[in-house]
Amino acid sequence: MLIIPVKEGENIDRALKRYKRKFDRTKTMRQLRGRKQFTKPSVAKRAQRIKASYVQRLRTQEELG
Repeated sequence: MLIIPVKEGENIDRALKRYKRKFDRTKTMRQLRGRKQFTKPSVAKRAQRIKASYVQRLRTQEELG
């Protein structure tokens, strides 16, 4: 449960913006969407390897010029 203390005289829009930012940082929606359907461990590992190779390729290209 997220608790956002609202200061006296603070605009409600600003407090709502802080709430949304804090909610995004907790990655709650990402977890809910991930639980919606089951992903086999082998498929998850394969996706993780593909992502790692992509990131590595980007870093080597950046180093080379």
